Amino acid sequence: MTMNNPELARLKNISAKEFALWGIQDIAYIRPVTVEGHKVYSVHAADGTQVAVMKTPEVAMATVLQNDLEPLSVH
Repeated sequence: MTMNNPELARLKNISAKEFALWGIQDIAYIRPVTVEGHKVYSVHAADGTQVAVMKTPEVAMATVLQNDLEPLSVH
């Protein structure tokens, strides 16, 4: 993807709020959580909304990738 000069100029001047929302629809976070005494892996949308709970990090990662999202791990 190439950007022209007006696009680059706009990116240099976006607000902190705009920057925080940039790409939000393309990212999912995976983090370990405990549910009923069992360690599982929670998948969250970029805004923090929990969307799934998986038994293993591999399944969580595969689910995120299968849905064309960029996985990020939260420790």
